[in-house]
Amino acid sequence: MSDFFQNGEITTFHKLKRRELGELEAELELASRHRPVSLVLPYIPVELQGAGLPRIAQELSHVRYLKNVIVTVGRASREDFDDARRFFAALPQKPKLIWCTGPRLESIYELLGKNGIDVGEDGKGRSAWIAYGYILALEDSKVIALHDCDVVTYDRELLARLCYPVTHPNIGFEFCKGYYSRVTEQMHGRVTRIFVSPLIRSLKATLGPDQFLDYLDSFRYILAGEFSMDTELARRLRIPGDWGIEVGVLAEVHRNCVLSRVCQVDLSDNYEHKHQPMLLEDPDKGLLKMGTDIAKCIFRNLAGRGFTLSNELFISLKSCYLRIAQDFITRYEHDSVINGLKYDRHSEVSQAEAFLRCIESASQQFLKTPMEVPYIANWNRVASAVPGIFNMLLEAVDADTKL
Repeated sequence: MSDFFQNGEITTFHKLKRRELGELEAELELASRHRPVSLVLPYIPVELQGAGLPRIAQELSHVRYLKNVIVTVGRASREDFDDARRFFAALPQKPKLIWCTGPRLESIYELLGKNGIDVGEDGKGRSAWIAYGYILALEDSKVIALHDCDVVTYDRELLARLCYPVTHPNIGFEFCKGYYSRVTEQMHGRVTRIFVSPLIRSLKATLGPDQFLDYLDSFRYILAGEFSMDTELARRLRIPGDWGIEVGVLAEVHRNCVLSRVCQVDLSDNYEHKHQPMLLEDPDKGLLKMGTDIAKCIFRNLAGRGFTLSNELFISLKSCYLRIAQDFITRYEHDSVINGLKYDRHSEVSQAEAFLRCIESASQQFLKTPMEVPYIANWNRVASAVPGIFNMLLEAVDADTKL
C-alpha cells in the first residue's frame, strides 16, 4: 500500500487500495467517448525476442477504450517491419504501424530539413515525435498515452491508471507521468537513484532555490518512460532526440503547462524491464551516455532560465554531487537492510564516482556549445514551416506500410 503524502510542486495520485480493474476500465470506456485515447508503443525489433512484448500484447487484447494503437517501428529493416506487422496484426485494435526509417518517411525528413526542421537521428525521441504528428493528423483523439514495449511485469491496470487522470472529465489534467517501484531481490533504477536525484539536489545547493528544480525534484521516478497528455499539449511540445527525452519532456511540460494541471500516478506495485549496461570504460555507451545527455538537458534548461553556468560552478557541482550521492547511498543501504534486500554498497559508490564523468562530459559539451538545441521542433512550428505536412504524413505512413 502506498502512502498518501502530497509533497512537491505537482499532484500525486497514489495507489491506496486495490480497485476493481473492470470498474476502472468501465469509467474509461465512458470517458473515452468524449476524450478518445491513442496509445503509442515505441518498438524496436529486439523486443520481439523479449519476454515483455508478448505479455503486453496479451493484456492489450482485453482493452476496449483505446481509439488507436500506434506502433512506431524504429531501427528496422523491411524484414523487421514485416515481422512487427505480423505480430501486431493479432491485436483486436488493429494497430497502425509507422516504419520510422521507411523510404516515404525518409523523404519527409529530407523535406523538413530543407525547411529548417532538424528531426535528428532514429531513436525513441523521434519515434515519439512522429507518432504525435500522426495522431494529430488523424484528428480523432484527445489523449495520447505512451509506454515502452519491454515491461516484463506489464498489467493492463498500468495503462488504465496512466490514462485516467487525463481522460476523466472531472479530473482533466494536461499531463500525467507514471511512477512505480523497481525492486526484485535488490533495488534497480540506478540512474534515477544515484545520479539524477542527487544531481538535482546538488544543483539546488549550488544555484539556490529555483521552481524548475523543485518541480523536477517532485517526480518520484523522473526517468519513467510512461506518460499521458492532452493532444493539444502534444502540439506545443518539443521532443529531445537523445537520452535526455524523459527529463526534456518534463522541461517542456514545465514551460507549456501550469503546474496545477501536471500530475504523477502510481502505476504498479512493481515494475521490471530490461537493464541498460553500466560500461565504466566507455562514457559514450550505456548508462554513462544516458547520464551525460540527461545532465546536458538540465544544464541547458537552467541556462534558459537565466542561470550563469561557469567552469567554476561545475567544479563546485561535482564536489557537491558526490557528497549528496554518498548520503543517498547510505539511505538506500539502510532501506535495503530493513527490507531484507541485497545491497552492494561498493558497486553503488563506484557507479556514483563514474557518474561524475557524466557531469564532467556534459559540462564541457555545454560550455563548448551552449546554444545547441537538441530538440525536434513542435508540430505547430512544423505545420507553419511546411503547410500540408499532416496530409503528407498520413500518405507516407500508408505508402510505407503497403510497400
